[in-house]
Amino acid sequence: MMPERPSLQLTDAVIFQKNTRREILREVNLYAYPGDLIYLVGRVGSGKSSLLKTLYGELPLLVGRGQIAGFALHTLPRKRVPYLRRQLGIVFQEASLLDDCTVYQNLEFVLRATNWRDAAAIENRIWHVLALTGMEHKAHAYPDQLSGGERQRAGIARALLNSPQIVLADEPTANLDPDTAREVMELFRGIADEGRTVIISTHNMANVRQYPGRTWLLEGGYVTELEPDALL
Repeated sequence: MMPERPSLQLTDAVIFQKNTRREILREVNLYAYPGDLIYLVGRVGSGKSSLLKTLYGELPLLVGRGQIAGFALHTLPRKRVPYLRRQLGIVFQEASLLDDCTVYQNLEFVLRATNWRDAAAIENRIWHVLALTGMEHKAHAYPDQLSGGERQRAGIARALLNSPQIVLADEPTANLDPDTAREVMELFRGIADEGRTVIISTHNMANVRQYPGRTWLLEGGYVTELEPDALL
């Protein structure tokens, strides 16, 4: 049986601060497989967001090699970045929904922007991701009618629309109360269990312990993988 190919791999990569040549992370050698739930942990300014931005193409990979979802980051031209992002689900700390659109309309907007044309297929896909995230009953609500947890669930539904191989989440529970944060983490755990790679930057070590996965520590300009017992 052939070994499974990594969904993500960085080799001897250097991550630079946006708009500068200042190194934030060096000698980055990482890999991830389908089904992995991975946490990025470290102090503010350690490079978590910059690493995620490199993975979804906002920051170019200028040194080293990288591949994610079948795209070579080190040779990726800017015009190909939108195609890379269609293979990724990106969840931010703030859901950033369109305020004048319902949840359903927010999702429809994304599908039409990514060249979905068949009305029945669009409707079926929207209801599918709403069911996955437990948001069917809020399909016709506007963002200002949603709680913080519901907005984040809508953001996760949006990230799942194009059946991404990899989900990247930047501090997705930072503004949520503990109970809601646990609900969102259970959702991410379920997404990983479906065979997707999920990478979450977080400061919430309680969630890391409660929903075990792999943990990448960013410290002193380097990334190291922690042993599971290091979190006890």
